Amino acid sequence: MNIEALVEQIVAGLGYELVDLEMSPKGRLLRVFIDIERGVTVDDCAAVSNQLTRVFEVENVDYDRLEVSSPGLDRPLKKQADFERFVGSDIQVRLSMPIGNQRNFAGVLGGFENGKVILTTEKGQLELPFEEIEKARLVPRF
Repeated sequence: MNIEALVEQIVAGLGYELVDLEMSPKGRLLRVFIDIERGVTVDDCAAVSNQLTRVFEVENVDYDRLEVSSPGLDRPLKKQADFERFVGSDIQVRLSMPIGNQRNFAGVLGGFENGKVILTTEKGQLELPFEEIEKARLVPRF
């Protein structure tokens, strides 16, 4: 059984976006990060947690602890849609393979075109291959 697909289906059915799912190596801890346009409340987390608990019981998903929360201000960017949605935001990106001698980049997200993430840094505009992105996060402005 694909737990990620199951969680995605349940979360989307409740009207939320599944941002990320983390599982401990033996699947004993499940962390679910959800988002919604208006922002995530404690009641949202409780509603998703209750629904997932019921579904996991029916589907015989074996786990010890379930945590449901908001992705926070430094939300991870995982999908192509994330890079399209947050155009104009400050982000940090780490690549799996360096470009030149550099793996870490920070700048303003310019969009997603032809399989590449457009990033404007102080050194100019870069095109980073989406498949090479190991980790990307929003950088909150205060």
